[in-house]
Amino acid sequence: MTKKLYYDDAYITRFETSITRQGQEEDGRPFIVLEETAFYPTGGGQPFDEGTLNGTPVTDVEEVDGEIRHYLETRIAGRAETVTGKIDWTRRFDHMQQHAGQHILSAAFAEALDYETVSFHLGKDILTIDLAVERMKWEDAQKAEELANEVIRKARPIETKWMTAEEAAAYPLRKDLAVSDQVRLVIIPDFDYNGCGGTHPRSTSEVGAIKILDWEKHKGHIRLQFVCGDRVLRQLHEKNEVLKELTSVLQSPQDKMKDAASQLIAKAKDQEKQIAELKQELLKDEAKELQGMAMPLANGATFIKGAYQNRPVQELQQLAREIVADTEEAVVFFAVHNADKLQVVGAKGKKADQNLKTLAPAIFALVNGKGGGREDFIQGGGEPVISPQALLDKVENMLIEQITN
Repeated sequence: MTKKLYYDDAYITRFETSITRQGQEEDGRPFIVLEETAFYPTGGGQPFDEGTLNGTPVTDVEEVDGEIRHYLETRIAGRAETVTGKIDWTRRFDHMQQHAGQHILSAAFAEALDYETVSFHLGKDILTIDLAVERMKWEDAQKAEELANEVIRKARPIETKWMTAEEAAAYPLRKDLAVSDQVRLVIIPDFDYNGCGGTHPRSTSEVGAIKILDWEKHKGHIRLQFVCGDRVLRQLHEKNEVLKELTSVLQSPQDKMKDAASQLIAKAKDQEKQIAELKQELLKDEAKELQGMAMPLANGATFIKGAYQNRPVQELQQLAREIVADTEEAVVFFAVHNADKLQVVGAKGKKADQNLKTLAPAIFALVNGKGGGREDFIQGGGEPVISPQALLDKVENMLIEQITN
């Protein structure tokens, strides 16, 4: 089996070793197995290490059937028997900070609030833990965060020990062990004892800081989002840049930004309301204009039509309803060409005898489309195989034929 150098020393960034074998997955990805490696494979919620082998980028590291496979961007050239490995230290140390920070925060929740961590994920930008509770208050989160950062400031040692499961049972473990033979216990004395296969720094001080960002309900648990170490500084930088931009946009200092934003939102809502009212007035005026263009059908009914390009069909629905509510003997049809669709809206007033539902299949067949509705209102659409005006002319003939029959 490959010797795991990252367990001997998580700070190793360069190593030389022999190649055990090279292979290729079914999907074509080449991989290499080494006699020993400092590359951490994906596992335990922690992503794999990146870096190079003989200058060739390592794109993934997985433990498969008991061997650690290093997947490469391309096969190593020639018949090399040894390789020089280089670890991307920035990525490795970030994972060390985040993983150790997760241990500290989970232990803080357990000690301060008796909240159990049931799962953990280390993402590219944030970390998450699932806590075995259904709800949480900001005061609770703050209490755990303060305890976690206190442990970091005290620069407590982070130790690792290999032992049997029986030996590990003598420690106050935070959660049940996932293995039953060789156990790697990660210890923060008098604070956290946890079976773990990840990489960690030597001291809690190297975690730097922990900041809880938010949380949400997830499958009966609380999924907490947080960052540790240098990610805290990145989050601070990003948020500071946003605040600087908002200060300029809102023309308000940071301490009054919330009030300025609230006023802006309230003003926007008032303007939206005014615009909606103006649109409604314009629709009423348009309805009056269209009513003046009504053509007689028969039996006292009148026909009103309108052909349009690039107009919201919802607006035409509202316009049709406005007309038939005011002119009960009217039959109204609108057709509009929007992008690659020809859409149709039809409505009739209470005093019009026509049954639009029976006409709908024939109307939508004209545009190779579909739609439906009721006796007094239909809508649908299809392909723009004819112009909106030509379609309305055919609808008018259908209405006349329906009345005649």
